[in-house]
Amino acid sequence: MAHDLSNHRKSYEKQELLESNCPENPIELFQQWFLNADASEMVDEANAMTVSSIGLDGFPKNRVVLLKKYTWEGFIFYTNYNSEKGKAIAANNNVCLSLFWAGLEQQIIIKGTAEKLAENLSDGYFDSRPDGSKLGAWASNQSEVVASREALDIDLKKFETAYEHKEIPRPEHWGGFLIKPISIEFWQGRPNRMHDRIRYTLQKDFSWKIERLAP
Repeated sequence: MAHDLSNHRKSYEKQELLESNCPENPIELFQQWFLNADASEMVDEANAMTVSSIGLDGFPKNRVVLLKKYTWEGFIFYTNYNSEKGKAIAANNNVCLSLFWAGLEQQIIIKGTAEKLAENLSDGYFDSRPDGSKLGAWASNQSEVVASREALDIDLKKFETAYEHKEIPRPEHWGGFLIKPISIEFWQGRPNRMHDRIRYTLQKDFSWKIERLAP
């Protein structure tokens, strides 16, 4: 089977990204873009982002997670530390994040290093989750092979019974990762594939070097 997609083309013409509009710190620009995307009717789940890591099998792997917080220090998401991505990050903490907002013709690519979030911060976020999500963190051995959907539902029911009318604690194997960026690239679609690409690179003195990349 073959399906030729060579005629699938789109002209990007909505916005521009010029150096004159770039603040010294990329987190400021990230916030400008994110708040705009989050408020836009053209974007669904602005905080959905791809996390790329190098697996224990040596292959890169991408998956979509939800960005739950960003600070001057970096970007935070939560996961099962025993999952495929958790084990991959434990072995090699160099990761890449990307957010793509097709409706705005924008993409942000973040390279950085991952570290586990402090336990009290993971506790705080876990406590804010709905009970169903908390129980799911206990019931699912993320990335492990399971016999059937029914087996998953049975495991969930066990934990629903065990924690009925009780506070649900955070599993030790579940928590946050903080991604500390070393480079952040902002991509804005432009006509004729002459896209705007502005890259911030962290310097030894913790300032950011700003460069334009060819599309």
